[in-house]
Amino acid sequence: MFTPCAFAETDLIWLDRLLARDPFVTVLTTGDDGLPELTRVPVLYRRDGQRIELRGHWARANPQSRRQGTAKVLVDGPHGYVSASWYPDKEPAARVPTWNYAAAELRGQLQPFDGTDALAQLVGDISDRFEASVGQQWRFEADRPEHGPELRAIVGFHFHVEQVQLKLKLSQNHPDANQQAVIDALDRLHTPPSTELAQWMRWFRDEAAAGG
Repeated sequence: MFTPCAFAETDLIWLDRLLARDPFVTVLTTGDDGLPELTRVPVLYRRDGQRIELRGHWARANPQSRRQGTAKVLVDGPHGYVSASWYPDKEPAARVPTWNYAAAELRGQLQPFDGTDALAQLVGDISDRFEASVGQQWRFEADRPEHGPELRAIVGFHFHVEQVQLKLKLSQNHPDANQQAVIDALDRLHTPPSTELAQWMRWFRDEAAAGG
């Protein structure tokens, strides 16, 4: 991921935030023909200091379920269009429009697994995590005749992260007055994406001001 130094971030709290807001990621591997292949999947995220692991699963019929070794995972964040008309210095500085966003690229090692107990644990953990997020309590029960066979249709994976590339393009390369003007303009749009992007810009500015 092309990341100019002005937008590079190293504080892993931003990775925590990205995966808390959207754990539906893109897994990238190389196919037998040498071309990239990708799957969009929900994952469980765990970080202990610098040690990061993702867990998820593919459909067994998916060619990616046979991959292991080096891979990438792309994590999406908030994003939105920024109009040059919002900048107070748009005329003297000859400003142009841009797109603000936050994203991460993770590089690491994929380890597939298909043991029944491990898959049952994974599916149970995933259902617990996401059922709670929608206020429900459905549970996977591996010993139920209707549930157990579902495990044969999937292959699980661990993704052990070796490198994190965080990109936060949140107008930090602009004067403070421009940053505030963009935040205000995004808020005035009154859409969920614009409101969220404005909030991320506020967080970044506040933490930078605090020396975080």
